[in-house]
Amino acid sequence: MKTNRLYFLDWLRILAFFLLVLYHVGMYYVTWDWHVKSPHASDTIEPLMMLSSPWRMGLLFLISGAAAACLLRKLGRVAFVRQRSLRLLVPLLFGMFVIVPPQAYLEVVEKLGYGGGYGDFMDLYVHAYHGFCRGNDCLTLPTWNHLWFLPYLWVYTLLLAALPASWATRAGAALARLLQGWRLILLPAAFLALGRILLLTPFPHKNNLVWDWHNHATYLPLFLLGALLAAQPRFWQAMDKLRLPALAAALCCWAGLMAYYSLPESQQQWQDTQRCVYALLQWCALVAVCGFAHRHLNFDSPSRRYLNQTVFPVYILHQTLIVVLAHNLQIASLPPMLEGLVLVILTLSASFAVFELVRRLPWLHLPFGLAAGATPRPDTTPAAMRAS
Repeated sequence: MKTNRLYFLDWLRILAFFLLVLYHVGMYYVTWDWHVKSPHASDTIEPLMMLSSPWRMGLLFLISGAAAACLLRKLGRVAFVRQRSLRLLVPLLFGMFVIVPPQAYLEVVEKLGYGGGYGDFMDLYVHAYHGFCRGNDCLTLPTWNHLWFLPYLWVYTLLLAALPASWATRAGAALARLLQGWRLILLPAAFLALGRILLLTPFPHKNNLVWDWHNHATYLPLFLLGALLAAQPRFWQAMDKLRLPALAAALCCWAGLMAYYSLPESQQQWQDTQRCVYALLQWCALVAVCGFAHRHLNFDSPSRRYLNQTVFPVYILHQTLIVVLAHNLQIASLPPMLEGLVLVILTLSASFAVFELVRRLPWLHLPFGLAAGATPRPDTTPAAMRAS
């Protein structure tokens, strides 16, 4: 498989992380629980949030699996594990003790009325204080918050490295043959629906890695699917062919979910049906976005090479910037739409400014997920042949 056949995954990765910024700005304005909340929080944009909520993280795991498989073939098992451990665990630890704490601090300030200074809070943070509670809901410290993706990805890459290469090749070819036509839609969606029906109630999403079995039942298979099928052109071509019906199905499922959420909460008899519809939306959206990207974004450009470098640092920084900026913008009393736009612009501007600084300081490369010793010049290696 030629490397340029994976450029569309690079573009998807860039767009997925940009969508993550928009989504986390949106979390400030909806009624769902989050670290800080706008005084104007309402359910107004929740239907728009549900357009991407079912599939945005699944897309990142699918792409990460494809990237990891390419890197594993290039480096070999031992070097792959060493490189992935450095590029994932160092940013995780740096993030947990440098980047994430302002989020937790402002969360306890806003939700619990904490009156201590940031230094006092950090003393509690590093000593794993567990007294910040609302009823039985206690804040776990230290925390990784939005960086939960990194430990999950690290564990999944170790599992991938443990697979025999010959088995992975045969399994990928068999899956590519199986997932053709409508089987590409129905079989993965049925698998995701079964996991959602059986595991979501006993294991609600906590992002705590150890007891997060529904998330594992969703994200690990998607990661392995991307890894096993990265070098199978017919799989991506099948997504391309089904992109329009998959998009139509995803939109119909989204409309069905909105109808379900408008029902009284006591309508438990529809819960399993809702979970099947959610899973179908989740998978059909993945087929659609991958299919459209394969058709329209399978090209290289200087923008791709630059933006692929920025993705990981922006991911590490963005949520802390959103939380800090949102908290401090409250005093300006801006209209919600204007304030949201300002938050997006300031978050992206600050993230790119920090990236430009980081890539010029080699000692900051590894904490921000850049390759150790990387130069400030744009990297011309396709990101789908790397991983980050």
